[in-house]
Amino acid sequence: MKILLADDHALFREGMRYVLQQLSEGVEILEAGTFQDALKLATQHPELELALLDLHMPGSDGPKSVSYFRRRYPHIPVVVVSGEEASLNMEKVLNYGASGFVSKSSGSQTMLDALKLVLSGGVYIPPQLRSRPAMNMAKKDKRSLNTNSYGLTQRQMEVLQHLCMGMSNKEIASTINLAEGTVKIHVAAVYQTLKVSNRLEALRVAEHLGLVGELHG
Repeated sequence: MKILLADDHALFREGMRYVLQQLSEGVEILEAGTFQDALKLATQHPELELALLDLHMPGSDGPKSVSYFRRRYPHIPVVVVSGEEASLNMEKVLNYGASGFVSKSSGSQTMLDALKLVLSGGVYIPPQLRSRPAMNMAKKDKRSLNTNSYGLTQRQMEVLQHLCMGMSNKEIASTINLAEGTVKIHVAAVYQTLKVSNRLEALRVAEHLGLVGELHG
């Protein structure tokens, strides 16, 4: 699994490396100190599975930089990790296509939970926005999460399909061109959504809900 970490503070990047290494075995972290360097690395490594961007590093234009990055690399999920606390800017980055906004003041477990959610196809909404009676957040959440009626994203459905065919995580990873660690995160998200604890239960629930037919149909 390759992750881009773009922030101009070396000390923060060092701390984030420790957090990111807990996501999965064999995580490869590519670091950038400027927005331009982040763009270069994204171009050189199209297989990136996640990009973590600071809003205020050199070369960045704040929330608008998220929109620019997403237009150039629409296949790479973006999570903004920033010391910014203004709710308006949080909403802006989500509207510009970010898959999450995590404050630098968040604890490591919050950071891990947020990144696992994004890697499994979801969107992490910061508590500051979840607690607000925001006018358009419900609409935004539905559009961004892009889940089916059972709460599964398209990628999770794809993983479930191969899981129900009896494939191992390694086989699934090879088939759909993802890192094995990312597949594990997807599988865990599927289990949580379907409220199961193993593959056999997942298959039975998928068959009961008609998801297997949906997958193959």
